[in-house]
Amino acid sequence: MAKNNEIGQEGERFAAQYLVNQGYTILHQNWRFSKAEIDIICKKDDHLVFVEVKTRSYTYYGQPAESVTEKKERLMMDAANVFMAEIQYDWKFRFDIISIMISPDGNHQIEHVEDAFFPGW
Repeated sequence: MAKNNEIGQEGERFAAQYLVNQGYTILHQNWRFSKAEIDIICKKDDHLVFVEVKTRSYTYYGQPAESVTEKKERLMMDAANVFMAEIQYDWKFRFDIISIMISPDGNHQIEHVEDAFFPGW
């Protein structure tokens, strides 16, 4: 399990750097509410973006983004609603997924899916 946690942490660091390089401003990492955690909360232009990062070192069980379940989406949406209420934010927002395949040679592959899901879909 420690190895999986290390891979996950490496992926989140890589995703955060990727987002910064793409012009996003990171507001929070690993923001928690109740049973939910949002890996990265960031902002770009006039959008607040809630990001789920999925990192894998193999594809035996499919691509990383495929492991984001409806339950995880609901938990993220609930946490996002609380976060937005706390900061009194009621403008544009979206939920993204960043998939990272970690390679032993350090050549990580990243896929950024914007608007991956939305409340009520």
